Parts: sequence; structure tokens; C-alpha cells
Amino acid sequence: MDRLDAEHTGFPADVIPLQYQALLLTDECRMSAFAEAIAHAVAPGMRVLDLGAGTGVLSYFAARQGATVTAIEREPRVFATARAALRAATGDAVRMLHADARDYLPEEPVDLVMCEMLHVGLLRERQVEVINGFKRRYMRHIGGPLPRFLPEACVQAAQPVEQDLTYSGYTVPAPVFQPPRSVQPRTVEAAPPQVFQQFFYSGPLPARCAADLTFVAERPALVNAVRLVTKNLLAVTYDPPGSVDWTMNYLVVPVAEPVEVLTGDEVRIRFEYAPSDEIPALTGGLRAGVPAHAH
Repeated sequence: MDRLDAEHTGFPADVIPLQYQALLLTDECRMSAFAEAIAHAVAPGMRVLDLGAGTGVLSYFAARQGATVTAIEREPRVFATARAALRAATGDAVRMLHADARDYLPEEPVDLVMCEMLHVGLLRERQVEVINGFKRRYMRHIGGPLPRFLPEACVQAAQPVEQDLTYSGYTVPAPVFQPPRSVQPRTVEAAPPQVFQQFFYSGPLPARCAADLTFVAERPALVNAVRLVTKNLLAVTYDPPGSVDWTMNYLVVPVAEPVEVLTGDEVRIRFEYAPSDEIPALTGGLRAGVPAHAH
């Protein structure tokens, strides 16, 4: 049996099954941001590679701009569904290949590489691993310059919060996802978020996601959690200068030992994990405390 046809037995986010892929299509903020970014980045005649294409919607957006697209997907059911949908929507503009994005190499140079293996915090999914591997193979076998990447960059921030983790009288200190553009009545923001990591995919990619940040509390709070914010700069624009951004759902993770702060108090937040680690790698090393000089 071909390894691509074998039943997948890895972590759930290593290969996203069809029912979860379909959920992504209903995220209007995600869809509109990628459609706008691809409209900025893709011109007629460009050669575009879509690594981990999923349902193929990004390939569809690129083909709609006049690009010739190669889409790579290894999950058999997702691949079959995407191939049929793309053929119906784009004809021959997209070539769908049943292959693994972690080792695929195009036969000729490409102008743009799209890769949406993204999870807040760069956790779980293999965005960094896949693009790092692609860059090494491309430079070794095809040579420079590297193609443009979409997303182009990533900015990550952390924020100390007091999170209500009690539900109908039942307390469960479990990670919580939050839509970024909605009011969160269960969350008290102890201090504004601070950036702990930023990089361009065309440059060196991080081996670790680490933070050691000191915040000044703007209000009294029991800091029992940290909120992680990941903003993806999908496409940098030059006229006018700016970027097309997509901020993912926030991830609120409880700390093992909460810290009570008053207005003006300092609180230190520390954590470290590797890109594509599971969420427990973040929560297991997450610490909140008072800076040493504050004692």
C-alpha cells in the first residue's frame, strides 16, 4: 500500500480530515483575508504552488487571478474532494497532486508558495517545518532566488488575563479559544499584549517560540491564564504601504499557579516550546510570577 493511501494515525492536526477542512470554509474573516491577499500577490501567468492545499480554496483564488497552480495534498479523502471541486471550478488551471508537502519539490521554479498549515501560536500544525524543508530543497535542487511566500510574515503576542473557568458552578482549567473581534465577558485583561516573536517566511524561521515578558497591571486581577495572539501578515502591500492581515482565534491557556496583582504591579510571563508542538508543551512550561526586583 502506498504510504499516502494508508490510514493516517498521527496527531489530529498533522492531517486535517475533510469535516474540519469544511469548517474552515465557513470562517468569513479567514476566507476574505486570503482572497484579498492572493488578489494582491498573484498576477496572470504566475506559477503558484499550494502546499497542503486542503479543500483547494486558496488554489481556486489563485487560479481566479490567472495563475497556473499546482496543489499538494496527502489526505486521501480531502485530496479526492479538492481535485473534483477544483476541476469543476477552474478546469485545467490547477494541477492537483496526491503528495506530501513535507517532501514535495516542484519540477521548475515557481513564483509564489502558499502554505496554510496554521494554528494559533504556531502550535500543532507544521507550517514552519514544511516551509523550512521546502526552502532547503528548493535552494539545493533549483537554486535562488526563493519564491514569494503567502503568508509572508507572522507576529505573536502574549497577554496576562484573568479568565473565568467556571461553568455552571463547575471549574475546568482547560485551554479556551476566543474569536478575536468579539467581546469576551469571561476575560479580564490585566495588561495589554506584548509581542514576543516576529519573522518573515523568506528569512530564518524560528526553532523555538519563547517569551520572557514583564507586564505592568492596569487593573486588579488574578492572573490565572495567558492569552496568545497570532497575527499572520498574508501579503505585504506597497501601494498603499501596508499588509493584508489575518488574526487567528486567541488561545487562552491557564497557568499552574495564579498570581494576584493590583494596579501598577508587575507580573512576569515565561514559556517556551517548539513550532508544531502540541498545546501541553506550552501549558506545561508556562509560568506567571512576580519579577525578582519587585520582591
